[in-house]
Amino acid sequence: MAALTFQSLKNALVWLFLCGLALSPPVWGRPATFLQDFRVTWSDAHIRQIDGGRAIQLILDQNSGCGFASKSKYLFGRVSMKIKLVPGDSAGTVTAFYMNSDTDTVRDELDFEFLGNRTGQPYTVQTNVYAHGKGDREQRVNLWFDPAADFHTYSIMWNHHHVVFSVDDVPIRVYKNNEARGLPYPKFQPMGVFSTLWEADDWATRGGLEKIDWRRAPFYAYYKDFDIEGCAVPGSGACASNPSNWWEASAYQQLSAVEARRYRWVRVNHMIYDYCTDKSRYPVTPPECEAGI
Repeated sequence: MAALTFQSLKNALVWLFLCGLALSPPVWGRPATFLQDFRVTWSDAHIRQIDGGRAIQLILDQNSGCGFASKSKYLFGRVSMKIKLVPGDSAGTVTAFYMNSDTDTVRDELDFEFLGNRTGQPYTVQTNVYAHGKGDREQRVNLWFDPAADFHTYSIMWNHHHVVFSVDDVPIRVYKNNEARGLPYPKFQPMGVFSTLWEADDWATRGGLEKIDWRRAPFYAYYKDFDIEGCAVPGSGACASNPSNWWEASAYQQLSAVEARRYRWVRVNHMIYDYCTDKSRYPVTPPECEAGI
């Protein structure tokens, strides 16, 4: 009788678990291989799969750069990748990792852009936020390590409260939802995940003063551990508004005390440009800067 009771309980728990899976919104996790959740969008010959597709190599030469994108779009969640950037003299190259609504008129976009450098100089990462078609919100940070020597984790966490850009779990930028003050926030349009390696020596390094040295081509960047956890679109309409999604929990609605200290450390010691303080571009401080980003 005891065995029967235990088996009945076990069956009931399994049934509840399966029902939970059936009723849960579609929250997707890390793909087993690159091609499971991504596709090449530009120059297939310049993207090589490594280790059975668990890692990839992006190639830039005088013929072409390259790019890839997620097969689905997502509305809220977190996306992260481990990237090893172009080593040595990478001036004029840009490695980009970003989310984009891929809409022509009213675009939403969340950008990481890694700006190449001359050998021995710090690597600069530029972030930007487009909300309801309005961008030009650049901030630049000099990374405090050599991002070409090994893989580092770059992530974008996006919920109803804020967008957080992080490097190895250190927040480098926060864009808060200030809709209550009449400021735009990306929350209606799903976004795909994109990445590209390309030549942009008209602006990328020291404002275009440093040009790409094609004698050092080809240039390589490496990616692995592609991790997307979010509400896939098309999918359950209830997912994006579900307060039970882990990224909507109270712990993720604002930075923790430790994260806030790290964030201040980055801004004090490593930020080299902030559009909020650029009076040549914005004589009047943009309202989202006064509201607190």
